Amino acid sequence: MDTDENRVNIINRASRKRSVPDANHHVFKQTSSAKKRVVLGDLTNCGSVGSIQSSDSRKHLKQAKIERVDEECVESDASISFESVHNDRLLYAPLIYQHLHSLEIEEKRRPLPDYMERIQKDITVGMREILVDWLVEVAEEYKLVSDTLFLAVSYIDRFLSSHNLKRNKLQLLGVSSMLVASKFEEVSPPHVEDYCYITDNTYTKEEVVQMEKDLLKFLEMEPSNPTPKTFLRYKCELCSDATQEDVMPSCSALEFLSWFLVELSLLDYSCLRFLPSMVAASAVFIAKFTIQPEKHPWGLSMQRYSGYKPCELKDCVLAIHDLQLSRRLSSSRAIREKFSHQKFKCVAALLSPSEIPVSYFEDFDE
Repeated sequence: MDTDENRVNIINRASRKRSVPDANHHVFKQTSSAKKRVVLGDLTNCGSVGSIQSSDSRKHLKQAKIERVDEECVESDASISFESVHNDRLLYAPLIYQHLHSLEIEEKRRPLPDYMERIQKDITVGMREILVDWLVEVAEEYKLVSDTLFLAVSYIDRFLSSHNLKRNKLQLLGVSSMLVASKFEEVSPPHVEDYCYITDNTYTKEEVVQMEKDLLKFLEMEPSNPTPKTFLRYKCELCSDATQEDVMPSCSALEFLSWFLVELSLLDYSCLRFLPSMVAASAVFIAKFTIQPEKHPWGLSMQRYSGYKPCELKDCVLAIHDLQLSRRLSSSRAIREKFSHQKFKCVAALLSPSEIPVSYFEDFDE
């Protein structure tokens, strides 16, 4: 039986003539003119995420891409009143939030928090961690919205909770999950051939399509599912309307930091024991604590609109706090690199104090 020290061996045939991997960062160096394509290969030996040149196989994506609102950081159209749109969304946000909460507690939508121990025989926690970090790079490469990434990881964990999978099929499940999620979320999703290409053609088109069918059958043709990112979107709106001091403006460092923290939680297998809404609330808690550590991050208004008391969030908050301080993960390079860019205000570099005051987990009296 392999231990969690096993890592993913990256097959990088197209870049063998280039420089060797950097021993400190475990990534393949690129030529200045090359576009990146990351390939996750055979899940049998130690390795890390690498990248190779893009080909012309994705030109149709650029040609077919239509202009759309990018939720990651949008520039509002001057002719649209942000305030009026914001107020309209706030009107329905509580009802939508309640509906999403009723969905997230359904057993069929929840992965087993201990499926690695109970179901899987050939796949380890470390392999899952590296796969998810690689999928972050795939999402970045194809300019996919973050909801696609979160849905794909949700499919992976739910599928692995009932299917004993061989390690050489784990990446196949990963790209097939991303394929299904992108068809549900994207305006112009990548084609099957693109997902074969991103794996360096480790899998054939027929294999990806078959896994897609198996996955859809397992999901009972119901791809929609609330994720931490879904709840974070509405939690930000609810909390920003709570009191003036709790406002979380769009595209602020606080919002980006919350996004960063919920993406980090995707990598941590132990976070599966928490509901998506709790992960989202805990991410906001840590983000507020990071920005203003001297101020209590969870007042009465946050408690009322999120539905969680500080004491209820404690375990999840501490888990995500450890992720932020790199105490738990061995592979989070892609996510940290993504949120080190200026468009996300370099929030990956922000660190909170090493200890959270115990008083911050005490409940407020209504």
